[in-house]
Amino acid sequence: MTNSAGKGGCLCGAVRFTAAACDNHVGACHCGMCRKWGGGPLLAVDCGRDVEFVGEKSVGVYASSDWAERGFCARCGSHLFYRLKDSGQYMIPVGLFDEIGTPVFDHQVFIDSKPGWYDFANQTENMTGAEVFAMFAPKDHGA
Repeated sequence: MTNSAGKGGCLCGAVRFTAAACDNHVGACHCGMCRKWGGGPLLAVDCGRDVEFVGEKSVGVYASSDWAERGFCARCGSHLFYRLKDSGQYMIPVGLFDEIGTPVFDHQVFIDSKPGWYDFANQTENMTGAEVFAMFAPKDHGA
């Protein structure tokens, strides 16, 4: 796992962010909520908890479950983050970064929710929804 600082922002520029340490390992989430949110899988990097935003007045937050919330720019609609409520850990869409070094697409989650009409060619580590919940969700996540 390679961690480096990253900067980026939304499509319109109303929201900018700085993440102190982002993993350059890109993951795809195929859960129904991510696909509904963005029209396809979410491709994101783990940026931990140390993320600062400029233009916070333009950040909207939607509590998408008991254990996570999704941030977006209220002006242009860009997806800004997926954040775990308990830990404050941010997953930020890889496309928002100005530069991110050399990302490595190496894992997929909710692979059992992926529709059959698309596939990625990369060899990745794959986790089912149940495996993700067992690893990350509070015990009473209410799947």
